[in-house]
Amino acid sequence: MVLKKGFYWGNSVSSMQTEGAWNEGGKGKSVYDIREASEFASDWTVATDSYHRYKEDFDFMEDLGMNMYRFQISWSRVNPGGDGEFNEEGIAFYNQFIDDLIERGIEPMICLYHFDMPLNLAEKYNGFLSREVTDAFARYGIEMVKRFGHKVKHWITFNEQNVYHMETQAFQPAGYLTGNKTLDELYQIQHNVMIAHAYVANYIHEETDCQISGMLAYQEVYPATSHPKDVFVARQADEFLNNNLLEVFVYGRYLDSFWTFVENEGIDLKLQEGDLDVLSKVRSDYLTFSYYQSLVIDHRNIPEDTPPNGFLEQGQVDNEYLEASEWNWQIDPLGFRNVLNKIYSRYHLPVFPIENGIGVIEEWDGKNPIQDDYRIEYLKDHLQAMKDAVELDGVDVMGYLGWGMIDILSSQGDMRKRYGVVYVNRENHDLKDLKRVPKKSYDWLKKVIESNAENID
Repeated sequence: MVLKKGFYWGNSVSSMQTEGAWNEGGKGKSVYDIREASEFASDWTVATDSYHRYKEDFDFMEDLGMNMYRFQISWSRVNPGGDGEFNEEGIAFYNQFIDDLIERGIEPMICLYHFDMPLNLAEKYNGFLSREVTDAFARYGIEMVKRFGHKVKHWITFNEQNVYHMETQAFQPAGYLTGNKTLDELYQIQHNVMIAHAYVANYIHEETDCQISGMLAYQEVYPATSHPKDVFVARQADEFLNNNLLEVFVYGRYLDSFWTFVENEGIDLKLQEGDLDVLSKVRSDYLTFSYYQSLVIDHRNIPEDTPPNGFLEQGQVDNEYLEASEWNWQIDPLGFRNVLNKIYSRYHLPVFPIENGIGVIEEWDGKNPIQDDYRIEYLKDHLQAMKDAVELDGVDVMGYLGWGMIDILSSQGDMRKRYGVVYVNRENHDLKDLKRVPKKSYDWLKKVIESNAENID
């Protein structure tokens, strides 16, 4: 058997992309609740209505043989203003939610934050630009561990935490509403988020028997050519967007290149007394990441004064050797194997891909299962790459969680972009009946999980 006994198979989601019930159960508003619908985006009021229908979704996961579900607690559901008094009705919802998972033999993994800043904290403090929000997150996160840590043993703080290090992507998920989005503010946000992670991670290791990981949207970056400058910018992107975070998650320190850049640019991180001591205590029990595609970078497209945090956004080009999805996400199973190897060989902790999949525009005829052979091919190729990493390269992989294996709203609110092996019958502006309908890939995935990936054909 290639994969270890007890290998985790499962599904990952966020709360705002699934739950709906935006004004029920004492929930406060998040920044998503005020976003308006557009041509290719729904509002966030219903999502896939998992607040009311999650047991049906759990039944599908149990039938598939899944033994882990990574979900997110909505900060504003359990703490309507983001700080202060907790909402016991919201906590009771997740308490039952967790029990219903465990009853089906599905182990919960909790993510504490997936871009949905409580609106009050965004408006009052400009989100994670403020240390008040860092402290509020720590109080929220530690309270959730106190409430659920006796039965939830796997935790992550921030979904894809390196998003807060990306020049043009960091601000919206940080709850930043006003300002000029300066380099100083970018670095302030990423430091504040890392301190928030540290507070919760250190509490977990000092006070509980739970396990925690930092999580990345791993940026697998290839140089466009063998030109030394292409190789250099690809390496720097890797260093600033991947390894600088992994160094903290594993060893409790930022890289020397990070500190040198901060000093040379005159960036004020507004370090508080004790920050570096708090960071120095951070450890991870394993390392989690999302992987969908690899990227290519061309130095010629990058303006001279661009910080490494912006190299990808300025220099990304298409890879002529790879096919791409409808969203131009380039399909690269070998890149997945590369990432598994790079993380494990550098840090020698178990690695755990907790998001992977392909988003495709799909329509259901109301009668026949969707014939999603393209999804089967994508998942099969990536699972084979993972098996090769284990069997041929010696990587310790502890599980595999697909993203949105029951269809959910995309991160931009677009219901056209579907990742699931179960179809949810709604469109962006027509909720229809929200019926759950297995696709062709459902039966294939069930056989894969039953065989612990011995049979992926």
